[in-house]
Amino acid sequence: MAAILDLVMIILRIATFIIVIQAVMSWLVSFNVLSIQNPTVRSIWVGLQNITEPVYRPIRNILPPMGGLDLTPMVVLLIIFFLERVIARYGYGVVPF
Repeated sequence: MAAILDLVMIILRIATFIIVIQAVMSWLVSFNVLSIQNPTVRSIWVGLQNITEPVYRPIRNILPPMGGLDLTPMVVLLIIFFLERVIARYGYGVVPF
């Protein structure tokens, strides 16, 4: 059972890194530090969009429009952190700080 929980925790940690990288990259693209015209940047951008969009879509349907501000990555990260705490508390019996 611990091996399965370890695998789930690793997947949640990788998802966290992917979301943070995608958010930072979106800021860099918005401020024209990175150009989507570059094939390498475009392939990374499209790959990250393909990974994160299925997770973001249901949450975007629930959240009200905030103008140009997208809070979806923050909501997904909060859900991931909550799941990690629940797994640590009830799966491992460890009280997280």
